[in-house]
Amino acid sequence: MSAAPGLPQRRLVIVTGMSGAGRTSCLKILEDQGFEAIDNLPIPLIERFVRLDDGLERDLAIGLDSRTRAFAPDRLVALVGKLARANPSVAVSLLFFDCDDEGLQQRYTETRRRHPLAADRPVQDGIAAERALLRPLKAAATLVIDTTLLSLPELRRLLTGHFATPDKAQGLVVSCVSFAYRRGLPREADLVFDVRFLQNPHYVPALEPLTGLDPAVQAHVESDPDFAAFEARLETLLLPLLPRYQAEGKSYLTIAVGCTGGKHRSVFVTERLAGALRAAGYEVSTLHRELAAGTAGPAPGTRAGAGRKA
Repeated sequence: MSAAPGLPQRRLVIVTGMSGAGRTSCLKILEDQGFEAIDNLPIPLIERFVRLDDGLERDLAIGLDSRTRAFAPDRLVALVGKLARANPSVAVSLLFFDCDDEGLQQRYTETRRRHPLAADRPVQDGIAAERALLRPLKAAATLVIDTTLLSLPELRRLLTGHFATPDKAQGLVVSCVSFAYRRGLPREADLVFDVRFLQNPHYVPALEPLTGLDPAVQAHVESDPDFAAFEARLETLLLPLLPRYQAEGKSYLTIAVGCTGGKHRSVFVTERLAGALRAAGYEVSTLHRELAAGTAGPAPGTRAGAGRKA
């Protein structure tokens, strides 16, 4: 069975993952995008609630984790497979949210909540137990999003890219992100390029307070004798790849460009790359992670994506 002519294919997204990793934020974002969102629906009720024989009236997102009554990872994996086979007109996906142990522990400390699997034990014990419990779900997931270094705006950007409404989705959507290596790689990146070899405006007193969005910094980076050849080769590398990614069914691609402080070189190269990809006909968004977080510049030991996390 396929979707009726003229009607978009509906999506059913099962949202799960580590407690505190961003499931609730995800459901709110998907709801803003037109999904009907339901949280903490026990697995036995999902089969009764979701009847795919006649399709879905709206895109549907269902959230559940280890706190949900009758939660059983193996049973959920089997259910997702069953739902995926039930009706080809409904695209079923399993979305798993993860975060490193340190990040989860920090979030529980900030909110002063107890971990659902460690009511009378330290939080780290609950995190370890849940990670072991959810291993089969993560392995079976259609998409894994690690929110360790993601702010809420970054999470919204990612989810919008992956789950844009069908009438807005047009081919491959590309996100170009600049970042500082000192604050870690963007974990959502598909491709990463290092531009620390370019001459650094940080050491020019008049340019240091500026960013790669300023013409003076752009001129300085562009004057590097190796810049023009690098830019040409980067475009030559990427432009033939993007149609291949699209042909494989990939709808969203994140390209990350990094330098030392995430303020000058990576910002300028990201903007230039985004412009070249737009000129080639792709829908491209840009994010300058360190500028958005207000943390650009060298700061060893600072966690990436400072501010409220997903």
